[in-house]
Amino acid sequence: MIKQLQKRFIRISVISLTVAMILVVGIVNVANWINVRNELFTTLRLLAEKEAIPMPAIPSDKESPFSENQMDSDQPQPFFNPSLHVRNMVSESSWFSGLLSENGEVDRIMMDRMENLSEEDAKVLIREAAAKNRSEGRIRDYLFLVHETRSGNREVVLLNCETRLTAVRNIALISVIACIGGILLAWAFVTMASRKAVEPTIRNIEQQKQFITNASHELKTPLTVIATNMELLRMEEEDNPWVRSTLKQTATLRKLVDELVYLSRMEEEHSTLEMESLDAGELLKETAEPFVAVAEYHGMDMKVEADEGLYITGDRISVQRLMSILCDNAVKYASAGPILAEIREKGKNVLLRVSNPVETPLTRQQCDQLFDRFYRADPSRDKKKKDGFGIGLAIAAAIVEKHGGTISAVMEEENLVFLCQLPREIKR
Repeated sequence: MIKQLQKRFIRISVISLTVAMILVVGIVNVANWINVRNELFTTLRLLAEKEAIPMPAIPSDKESPFSENQMDSDQPQPFFNPSLHVRNMVSESSWFSGLLSENGEVDRIMMDRMENLSEEDAKVLIREAAAKNRSEGRIRDYLFLVHETRSGNREVVLLNCETRLTAVRNIALISVIACIGGILLAWAFVTMASRKAVEPTIRNIEQQKQFITNASHELKTPLTVIATNMELLRMEEEDNPWVRSTLKQTATLRKLVDELVYLSRMEEEHSTLEMESLDAGELLKETAEPFVAVAEYHGMDMKVEADEGLYITGDRISVQRLMSILCDNAVKYASAGPILAEIREKGKNVLLRVSNPVETPLTRQQCDQLFDRFYRADPSRDKKKKDGFGIGLAIAAAIVEKHGGTISAVMEEENLVFLCQLPREIKR
């Protein structure tokens, strides 16, 4: 139970931190991309608005459309009044543009602000941008904008965004690596600190276990005295119904005390078991044999099937008790036959599967609660069954956990099925 509590704490903590870090990294990168994209398109629109390509009617020695005088002039700006940051982006940008003829061919191209790109490659990019039939968009590492100039011609302006997009990709890569590193670091820290974090809960659980153990030991003495006194009275009055009833209830209480002590010891973190190699199939056949007879006595058929050569490492007494609890539960609460107990291979585990039909199917929540102490899915069945305290399956779960396995209960059609997996021992 303590290990399960630690694992659950680690799992919840790491998942929470992972979700938080992924959200932060995602938001930062999305915001960065939106900001860069807006800046680039702002620059591109400004380039297009200023008619970046010179027309024949304009002298070649005209003032640059991006000069300080023009930027600071009082003339109305169709799009916006660019800030200093945008001015810097315009002046530092690499771009080129081309005029398109009526048939879509590149009529004139301007590449004064573009290096390391041939004119033929530039024309190819211009044609690709025009073929998209969109006013703006992206081609490879270029943003493009198609607009009409004041002279009525169509112009395609392409802005080289390789540097900015590379920076965006690098930030994304670095943030992903940092996120993964942070998750691993958080997992390591939470794993080391988990014991300290759940220590108050562990202390309460240990105190409860200690209380049960101490109380059980304290109850044994008066129960023994009562049983002895009743035996003496029965010798004097053999047919006294009160004596017989008291002896019966005393025996029931002693059995309950023994089971509580066993459960408490099995749940102790440092309890010792005598581990040995066990043939799971043979052990199941040996353990289930008396329950087959009981099932037959009640008019039900119980089958025991086991694959050969499946070994586990475990405490013989504990594993036998586990099998006995599951078989007894199946025979006791089966509505009819057949009852099936089997041992099968499942990957690196040995699967103990016990199934029996039930009158009323159980919900998923009821199946999970079957392993709680004193829980009964159907309280009315106590009237039919005279023995049992509702802690047998809790003992079974404690035994399985102690052996490093898992146990669960599921409904398969009309059958209640207990699935118990124990680590398989590989014989060499």
